Amino acid sequence: MSARADAPPLHPSTDLAIPFNKPYMTGDELGYIAEAHGNGHLSGDGPFTKFCHNWLEANTGCAKALLTHSCTAALEMSALLLDLVPGDEVIMPSFTFVSTANAFALRGAVPVFVDIRPDTLNIDESLIEPAITSRTKAICVVHYAGVACEMDAIMAIARRHSLKVVEDAAQAVFSSYKGRPLGAIGDFGCLSFHETKNIISGEGGALLVRDAELSARAEIIREKGTNRSRFLRGQVDKYTWVDVGSSYLPSELIAAFLKAQMEHGEAITRRRLAIWDRYHAWAEAHERAGRLRRPIVPLDCSHNAHMYYLLLADLDARTRFIDAMRAAGIGTVFHYIPLHSAPQGIACARTSGSMEVTDRVSSQLVRLPLWLGLEERLEEVLAAADSALASLD
Repeated sequence: MSARADAPPLHPSTDLAIPFNKPYMTGDELGYIAEAHGNGHLSGDGPFTKFCHNWLEANTGCAKALLTHSCTAALEMSALLLDLVPGDEVIMPSFTFVSTANAFALRGAVPVFVDIRPDTLNIDESLIEPAITSRTKAICVVHYAGVACEMDAIMAIARRHSLKVVEDAAQAVFSSYKGRPLGAIGDFGCLSFHETKNIISGEGGALLVRDAELSARAEIIREKGTNRSRFLRGQVDKYTWVDVGSSYLPSELIAAFLKAQMEHGEAITRRRLAIWDRYHAWAEAHERAGRLRRPIVPLDCSHNAHMYYLLLADLDARTRFIDAMRAAGIGTVFHYIPLHSAPQGIACARTSGSMEVTDRVSSQLVRLPLWLGLEERLEEVLAAADSALASLD
């Protein structure tokens, strides 16, 4: 599941020889945490947080990056920055984690679900415009598996209808679209550093703001609606409550851990890509035999190997595959339960058009283990998967 949970748990299971996920440490994390303690600053926005902000801004080109305690928090900040009121609408895919919709539903807005593309499993850009009404305020896209949505078309739609674009780029650190880093193309980008992501801090996230004029308000919302950040920079002689907001800051301990991951981020991504490429080469023969479909990455997209998934024939095949892999001591998981079919989705959201692809994919998709250190046991995973797939014939 995508780090935020409405599928089987992602934490390594003690009864599995090869778990679905295993958090990676570079070796510098604990030293940085000790340094943060030695600095006498463990709350938010200390020197380690500033490093992470600068790193994100340098690597994405956004006007302002702000660490948050989760991607969920970053999404909630984007909803506040949109000034949504009850009855406003936000168009998004249903094939996503609940936080994508919750952030806007918390403001009283109505998530409007449209179907996904059968190739990338991203929002189908051709279905966005028919879903727009007089109440539509924004489009929230999700870059599934770190593969970019068709952002040129989506941004053009947004311009034509004076809409804002939020990128749920939880899975997309180090991914790009036509050379542009994901999360920094729309008005707001929301990143995750959960333990299942490419670079991690246990929990954690970031909001990327494209428009420099919105940066000051984003700081205020993140600091409980106060202008405390300006006070700490000496720009005002006292700080006070000036806007709505909440406490979205992570501690310096989180930022210290994340700094170590950021410093090794490119090497981490290269190693993940090597595992992804091995999976992709292995799965080709099974795809030719009609047992599965492999992920599709458009030529304009550079992905980060966030996950490797297979699309099997149907729910029964997927269930039997997962059971066979577990019997072999290997953790595999399915992914999202579509939000349009969830009780709260039915209660507070609506769909626009058929959800045929979403419904089908959600019953077919299975994710294979992908974590650093798996390289040593990857052939065991592939052998077990060969056997599990053969049992489906």
